[in-house]
Amino acid sequence: MSRTALRICPLCEATCGLTLTIDDGRVTGARGDRDDVFSKGFICPKGAAFGAVDADPDRLRTPLVRVDGELREATWEEAFDAVAAGIRPVVERHGPHAVGIVLGNPNVHTMAGALYPPLLIAGLGTRSLFTASTLDQMPKHVSSGLLFGDAGLIPVPDLDRTDHLLLIGANPLESNGSLCTAPDFPGRLKALKARGGTLTVVDPRRTRTARLADRHLAVRPGTDALLLAAMAHTLFDEDLVDLGTCAPHVDGLAELAAALRDFTPEAVSAACDVDAATVRALARELAAAPTAAVYGRIGSCTVPHGTLASWLVDILNVLTGNLDRPGGALFPQAATDRTPRPAGPGHGFALGRWHSRVSRHPEAKGELPMSALAEEIDTPTDEGEPVRALIAVAANPVLSAPDGDRLDKALGSLDFMVSVDPYLNETSRHADVVLPPPPPAQSPHHDFAFNTLAVRNQVRYTRPAVPLEPGRMAETEILARLVLAATGGHGADPAVVDALAVDRTLGRAVKDPHSPVRGRDPKELAAHLTGGTGPERRLDMMLRLGPYGDGFGAEPDGLTLERLLAHPHGIDLGPLRPRLPQPLKTRSGKVELLPDPIAADLPRLRAALDERPGGLVLVGRRHLRSNNSWMHNVPALTGGSNRCTLHLHPDDAARLGVRDGLPVRVKAAGGEVTAPAEVTDAVRPGVVSLPHGWGHDRPGTRMRHAAADPGVNVNQLLDGSLLDPLSGNAVLNGVPVELAPLGAPVTGTAGAPT
Repeated sequence: MSRTALRICPLCEATCGLTLTIDDGRVTGARGDRDDVFSKGFICPKGAAFGAVDADPDRLRTPLVRVDGELREATWEEAFDAVAAGIRPVVERHGPHAVGIVLGNPNVHTMAGALYPPLLIAGLGTRSLFTASTLDQMPKHVSSGLLFGDAGLIPVPDLDRTDHLLLIGANPLESNGSLCTAPDFPGRLKALKARGGTLTVVDPRRTRTARLADRHLAVRPGTDALLLAAMAHTLFDEDLVDLGTCAPHVDGLAELAAALRDFTPEAVSAACDVDAATVRALARELAAAPTAAVYGRIGSCTVPHGTLASWLVDILNVLTGNLDRPGGALFPQAATDRTPRPAGPGHGFALGRWHSRVSRHPEAKGELPMSALAEEIDTPTDEGEPVRALIAVAANPVLSAPDGDRLDKALGSLDFMVSVDPYLNETSRHADVVLPPPPPAQSPHHDFAFNTLAVRNQVRYTRPAVPLEPGRMAETEILARLVLAATGGHGADPAVVDALAVDRTLGRAVKDPHSPVRGRDPKELAAHLTGGTGPERRLDMMLRLGPYGDGFGAEPDGLTLERLLAHPHGIDLGPLRPRLPQPLKTRSGKVELLPDPIAADLPRLRAALDERPGGLVLVGRRHLRSNNSWMHNVPALTGGSNRCTLHLHPDDAARLGVRDGLPVRVKAAGGEVTAPAEVTDAVRPGVVSLPHGWGHDRPGTRMRHAAADPGVNVNQLLDGSLLDPLSGNAVLNGVPVELAPLGAPVTGTAGAPT
């Protein structure tokens, strides 16, 4: 019998609404939900392949436990017994920091990944936390923390109302947007141009997004911060600074002007390979536009000056009066945000509260660099205990982090490892226990993280489209049980984890002078919560306490879970609105334009003015039909343009004797890989490009389609030593490489000629 069900797509940051066709408990089709208040029917190839992702036969169905060196199927009880027996002795003998936690990108795409890892980290008390953020976006968190006092307070471009959009290192026509949640990003860019707006793209590759632009600037990789600094300098130099309504809320304008004095367009021109007149034109166009927004993403984050580039993106928005302005860059207000407090000074944001044991990397946002994970496991020092046990949740750092070969060996040396993962992949194959979550159709969905980055305020929630299959365990229950097993509560009812979270949250809320429930009884409030599960009760609580909530009766028309369930296509909460100074949490209560850590890092950027890297440099690239290493096991999402090939310019190919389709050896500090060449003028001369997330050729995995066409791991070219010092983010772009043609077709590698 055929039926339909609604589901929010969890496969990228666009969070599009889907209408699933279900036959006999199986997803057989997916189309865009035309009534979705946010995505309005848009769908990309990943969403269209939802059923194939859901039904992948290589997904694990039962837990695996290592017995006599081999992973064998086990019951859930046996699996969690093994987790408790493996983790607790490490904590008791060596302390909590000897247990590392690795969180992968998919965590922010699930309810379970948002709700339970914070409880696991707090319950263990470990400082050995490593996440995908330091392979991607940590510079933006750090710059936001320093500017605004809150690492999660990230302004997003007001795509639907801006007149001028400047994209730096972003390719949303392939990525669907990142740190900017926007269904149908391509359609929004086309609408910008249709209403007479201007799109400028700065990228060393002529991406699909760049081909849509009015102006494409093929900057030298890694020089984004220099270009942005020269634009800001021009605004000061030509008296184009106009803070607009933001003026009362900023501090340090004169100091900023002095700090940028050396970054003239002429000074940066040679390093960026952009003439000074073009730099000035970019600044003037930004200042002259009725409204404008600057948006930088992964290409500007995963470089040596990633935090400075991220900071300068928002500096340009401030200096042109476009921060916190309709049509500029605004701060979203998610339905599950904390109760807004009155404007005023906050606690600020601190870096380096502790350091990694081996290389002494400072923490950022409570995390250590993922690049340091291998050495934290395999290198003894007199400074504390190495990581002896690891909990990996939806993470595959053997492919996503630098020097996967070293990390691969390090994982094999652990005393114990548990992995929460639907696949036996390059990382989870090392685990002593593998806990597989169910397919996405069997899970509820609410976007806690991405709604804080959405280009329109809205709220949506979908319950599981199909019930759990026999033998499956809900991902929320898996993580709740993992929290208990790892923190000394093994055997307790997993419902106590949610109950404890509710009690703690309500206990704080009733003491908060700005809360709508101040002075009330937490138990009385908890009795009002609705929902069929602990996670739903927690969602109901967050909605009620949030900025649009009913305040547990204080606002009768406010949001609750029951009201949200009555609107299956979501509730539109309106366009982004100016919010300053209310969300600022700096010690001054203002936007602090030149924080001390930024000022201290500027001499390093000045030194880059004289750098002229010779030879070739490597950049990454995204494919529309994949998301990191997630989906290479789904036939519908591989092949075609989604291939692991090395892009290089025809001039470089001719100079090096490289022929299209034939193998090329790529060598860098971390090692070497061989991939088929794809000669194209889509990359500028001097730049080569390999996609991220490939390299599915290690033994002991169970991903048959991915292994048949494995590609190569671009991160094996990196030795992990290159980091942005402020954020600990890995430098993945602008890395020097050497090429050598091999002259014969590559076999068994993605993109090889046939």
